[in-house]
Amino acid sequence: MSTLILTHEACLNHVTPEGHPERVARLEHVLHALRQEGIGFETAPMGAREDVLLCHPESYVERLETALPDEGFFQLDGDTWMSPGSLGAAWRGVGAVREAVDRVIAGDAGNAFCATRPPGHHAEQETPMGFCLFGNVAIGAKHALERHGLSRVAVVDFDVHHGNGTQALLWDEPRALFCTSQQMPLWPGSGHPSETGAHDNILNVPLDPGSPGVEMRTAYEAQIFPRLHAFKPEMLFISAGFDAHRADPLAQLKWVEDDFAWLTQELCAIASEHCGGRVVSVMEGGYDLGALAASVVVHVKALQEAAA
Repeated sequence: MSTLILTHEACLNHVTPEGHPERVARLEHVLHALRQEGIGFETAPMGAREDVLLCHPESYVERLETALPDEGFFQLDGDTWMSPGSLGAAWRGVGAVREAVDRVIAGDAGNAFCATRPPGHHAEQETPMGFCLFGNVAIGAKHALERHGLSRVAVVDFDVHHGNGTQALLWDEPRALFCTSQQMPLWPGSGHPSETGAHDNILNVPLDPGSPGVEMRTAYEAQIFPRLHAFKPEMLFISAGFDAHRADPLAQLKWVEDDFAWLTQELCAIASEHCGGRVVSVMEGGYDLGALAASVVVHVKALQEAAA
């Protein structure tokens, strides 16, 4: 089987103010790098309202629709903005993860990567934040549980910033295990090991500022991989943020491309053992354009090798 790559040109229509780190060029660089490697992609469908309602209330969706500007920008919080194309982009992100889940479970693809923006792992039930509008990966997890009847899914988030939104959206979900590594201290300030979920279903692994990839590998081998093996997920989701790279301007971890490749390979091996290799990866952060593009390429190549 193959790796399904999903994206949509609408994700380029989410425009942020000049100088904002979550900018259109992020996805442009990623798609260009994939094309340069001969990696093709398919068009993501539009997400449906009922998909978003798996994790967010109707009142929240209506709030975003009301806030959507006809021109210019609308500021939702200190660093989260909307432009006229923002909701169209966000709906495609939701549609991408839903399509990825459907296709991987159907056996049409071995695994999948959703190259979309805005990212999603900071969006809480009724709070957009951290550049995020909808909790894409949590929506995908709930879709697999509620609509495909899976009994256990796991989400691994290796973005440098804690996935507070995914944690909040899955806090009360005993069928979902959320494992996350993040630099600490760092915005948003959550992600302490004491945050374990309503059903001991959340594992937070803080990493020290300035730490290199070797410390990440040790932490994953000691804590996250054993939890995944014990949980035996039927599907594995990845919140794939690439801002732990040493070149990233928003944090201070020192990972390199080989670290992202290694981690992807190890997660795919765990998925191969427990869930037939079923992995759905969703792009989150990464704000140095060159480092982001190079890291996505090695991540996708590792997914392709696992699916072959």
